[in-house]
Amino acid sequence: MNFAKLILPAAIALVSTAYSSAAFTIDLYVDEKTKQIFAEPGPERMPLGTYEKIDPVKEPVKEAENQFTLDKNGLQFESADKNFKFKLGGRIHLDYTHSSDDDFFDSKGTPVQANDGTELRRGRMEFSGTMFKDWKFKTQVDFADNKVGVKDMFVSYTGLSLAHITLGHQKQAFSRELLESSNDLMFMERSLMNVLNAPVVDRAIGLNVARQEKNWTAQIGLYGESIDANKHSLDESWGTSARATFAPINEETRIIHLGVAGNYREPSGNEGTFGGVTGTKFSYETAHMTDLFPINRTVHDIKDVKMLGLEASGVYGPFSAGGEYTHSWIGRKNGVDSLSFNGWYGEAAWTLTGESRKYKDGKFYKVEPRKNFSLSNGGWGAWELAVRVGGLDMNDGAFKGGEMKNFTAALNWYVNSNIRFMFNYDRILDIKDSPLVTASGGKPDGLNTFMFRSQVMF
Repeated sequence: MNFAKLILPAAIALVSTAYSSAAFTIDLYVDEKTKQIFAEPGPERMPLGTYEKIDPVKEPVKEAENQFTLDKNGLQFESADKNFKFKLGGRIHLDYTHSSDDDFFDSKGTPVQANDGTELRRGRMEFSGTMFKDWKFKTQVDFADNKVGVKDMFVSYTGLSLAHITLGHQKQAFSRELLESSNDLMFMERSLMNVLNAPVVDRAIGLNVARQEKNWTAQIGLYGESIDANKHSLDESWGTSARATFAPINEETRIIHLGVAGNYREPSGNEGTFGGVTGTKFSYETAHMTDLFPINRTVHDIKDVKMLGLEASGVYGPFSAGGEYTHSWIGRKNGVDSLSFNGWYGEAAWTLTGESRKYKDGKFYKVEPRKNFSLSNGGWGAWELAVRVGGLDMNDGAFKGGEMKNFTAALNWYVNSNIRFMFNYDRILDIKDSPLVTASGGKPDGLNTFMFRSQVMF
């Protein structure tokens, strides 16, 4: 009796196991004409094979693992479905500056000199990524000057084929030199032309709509002011900028780039045009470290600012050349005469080791060495010679903001994709109506500035 009770459950268990095994296995057939799939044989049905159904409870399907990468582009993560991406990057620019023939007096008769020494010119951390494939974000924080400052902080929607939409703190749509990253510039500091651009069309909170194709780009934006808090109990200024570029030749080692940009900015409640209540300051600092300003003038009673920018550049193998021109018209209130300023630069470069500069979406990028520097493998990285001449004219009638020309030479050593050493020499060629004078009352046109940078970026 007890033996029978044991046999019966065992038999039931064996039958259940056999039935379960059979239930999870199936033969499939495909119709040769209709291509339909069937579970039973029939006329004109070809066998596909025997398939086993997986029980998700007992044998869960393994998902692809998330991707983790660490390379020259930084630390990168990617979800298995590629919907989410995250990148941690950054840059470190350590500078040394030395000036000669720099004994001057300012407009008040106070002795001034250019500061010599070292500094952390830029120390940035960058967080960027993608959410749900179409949403991109970027946050860039700078720790230079022993302070914390926000550079880029925006989100972009890229799901439209017509254009990309970016909202947040970003560079305005004006000037190739201003839009290009400091990691990619051939020179340690931007040109004299930037005296007009930086106070008006640098980073601001706004909305930008852009379209990029291989041979052309177009963008337009509406912007407020920078991310700094408004502590003046006054409305901010606003502006709109647009830029278009065209590259009739866009090959790996041959490039012709043309561009045009326009800007309009109007104060609203404050006297300045960009984050100030005491006018807009236009100044040129020989280097970030020097704290010496051969050009330094504030414009008051501004009604509006209109700007036009023209660009032209080319690459032919290891050689590149280009330049830009900016013209600024400043309308003024209370019957004060309007002002007209202009700035420009021309530059040329030769990569001694034969590499070409990179180009994409209307901007140029740093040289990528063919062979990284390595004593064991015999590589020397990439070496680049560059020269630049720039000019600025802020004299208009009775208004004497200053007029200046300077010369800059650079020797750049790209050790690899992440490390670069830069050697710069800058000299004032000619200057008029400067707030600085020599001990004898002459112009400060003999000033020489020597700069060195060690740069790490990823």
